[in-house]
Amino acid sequence: MHIHILGICGTFMGGVAALAREAGHRVTGCDAGVYPPMSDQLRALGIDLIEGFGADQLSLAPDMFVVGNVVSRARLADGSPKFPLMEAILDAGKPYTSGPQWLAEHVLLGRHVLAVAGTHGKTTTTSMLAWILEKGGKAPGFLVGGVPLDFGVSARLGDGAAFVIEADEYDTAFFDKRSKFVHYRPRTAVLNNLEFDHADIFDDLAAIERQFHHLVRTVPGTGRLVVNATEESLQRVLARGCWSELARFGSGGEWQASGTHDAFDVLLRGETVGRVEWKLSGLHNQMNALAAIAAAEHVGVAPADAARALGSFRNVRRRMELRGTVERDGGAITVYDDFAHHPTAIRTTLDGLRKKLDDAGRQSERILAAFEPRSNTMKLGVMAAQLPWSLESADLSFCHTAGLDWDVAAALAPMGERAQVAGAIEPLVKQVVAAARPGDHIVCMSNGGFGGVHDKLLAALRATAAS
Repeated sequence: MHIHILGICGTFMGGVAALAREAGHRVTGCDAGVYPPMSDQLRALGIDLIEGFGADQLSLAPDMFVVGNVVSRARLADGSPKFPLMEAILDAGKPYTSGPQWLAEHVLLGRHVLAVAGTHGKTTTTSMLAWILEKGGKAPGFLVGGVPLDFGVSARLGDGAAFVIEADEYDTAFFDKRSKFVHYRPRTAVLNNLEFDHADIFDDLAAIERQFHHLVRTVPGTGRLVVNATEESLQRVLARGCWSELARFGSGGEWQASGTHDAFDVLLRGETVGRVEWKLSGLHNQMNALAAIAAAEHVGVAPADAARALGSFRNVRRRMELRGTVERDGGAITVYDDFAHHPTAIRTTLDGLRKKLDDAGRQSERILAAFEPRSNTMKLGVMAAQLPWSLESADLSFCHTAGLDWDVAAALAPMGERAQVAGAIEPLVKQVVAAARPGDHIVCMSNGGFGGVHDKLLAALRATAAS
């Protein structure tokens, strides 16, 4: 069939496009700001891209319009539609569906779906699980909201029965306000954690818990729920009803870890069933590993084999990804890129690096956090009070405040001189470079491009090193 995707350059919709193309469909798409790297990836697959949402695209006459959740019925200041193509589709009575619905009907049907849900760690855990199944000979399909370094692509159909998918709780489309994950009908579902997020569409945590229970309701009796035993919110979700096999991980669960975060035994009901030795850091990644191992067991990968596979797992782009080092005054200054944007994720990222440095006897090396509150939730300022807590492991913090209408400086005031703000990228870079010294680790955190701050920092640091 010919499908035309509205909002094709988003990570999820771009993955849907790649899967559809691999399955032999003709795929075209449109978006606002068609730019690399997603545009390059899609064009390399033979997918024609159109800039904007013009109504003239109706003449493409596809068999189906697939609508991303970036599309809405919004109007501009002059009263004209923000998405003229969508209005034209509705007026003409043309067939349309959502990305998750199309995926469910054309890719996931008949597969053993393993869905990874949670406020944090979805992308990493999904990538871990796909890698474990790959090393276990399962040849899985997958759709990840990032690019796993071990695969180099965010989506593929796979040759086996298993399909691993990152299960997002964000809403499906303007005409379907259910969470995306209710469409996936998993046989194995990971509930990694659950906190309040997406304040633009959810009123409170209870509203998100309700959506998570909708996911639980879709798992069959022969399925498995892999659940973080330490999360009270998830226990409340299960208390609403659970009809599937339950595998809990973490303190109080059947699956636990014993050892350091980078070298630990995997315990199942107190017995050692595998050992993970890898380069990743942080308690969050240890928990992600337990979830992935417990889920992989459900499709026949032994825990010992799963743990061994994780030893070669290379993580995901933008998860403490090393962007470069600069030698200055006899020492190295290191710059990382990380996707963290929720206060808990920021704290988890920084705590993981701090522990890694401390365990290596490098307590004197400082952490400089550069971040931007860019997610819809953070833009609303509803978590402003949590920022000082999230940045406790950083020696210095620098916040990019462009596009925010709440007082970031006031929110960071409890940190005193340890925090600075800047309304643009250039002054932020100057602040960080002026403060940096040999041995520092600069962690740039955003769920967007952050204005190319990583390369600008490295260039500015090299310039000061050469002078």
